[in-house]
Amino acid sequence: MNISDYLIDQAGHDWAAMLSDWAWLLPEDLTVWMVNRFGDIIFVPDDGSVQLLDIGAGVVTPLADSRETFCTLIDTGDNADYWLLISLTNECVAAGLTLAPGQCYSFRIAPVLGGKYEAGNIEVVDLAVNYGLLAQIHQQIKDLPDGTRVNLVLDE
Repeated sequence: MNISDYLIDQAGHDWAAMLSDWAWLLPEDLTVWMVNRFGDIIFVPDDGSVQLLDIGAGVVTPLADSRETFCTLIDTGDNADYWLLISLTNECVAAGLTLAPGQCYSFRIAPVLGGKYEAGNIEVVDLAVNYGLLAQIHQQIKDLPDGTRVNLVLDE
């Protein structure tokens, strides 16, 4: 496996601007380390730990206490598949979904709204727009109990 086949090239992106709508969930200072093809961010805050921003679920998950530990853990069990969405990325590629620079895969219906983790629920979208859209959705529903009916209002 070549890990770069499952990551987005970070060059040329203004990560501070693209993640600004996620400020309510992310630490103030962080280093973007890796970005999977779904736009999930593996980042390192000031404490040196490694964490995952899952933009589909709208959660931050601690992965490891250091980059070194992360490099060991990614080869353990299904971690690489889970953190990088390897199987789902392979399904997207097999379905003919290709990414251009500045694009990512996104769920037509976000998992947090009942969307399934399958190629039929995935489309290619602009990376920056996807961050803004999903951040708005998650911020609006973050305090609601599971199963609550929602009416979403998205800012331009």
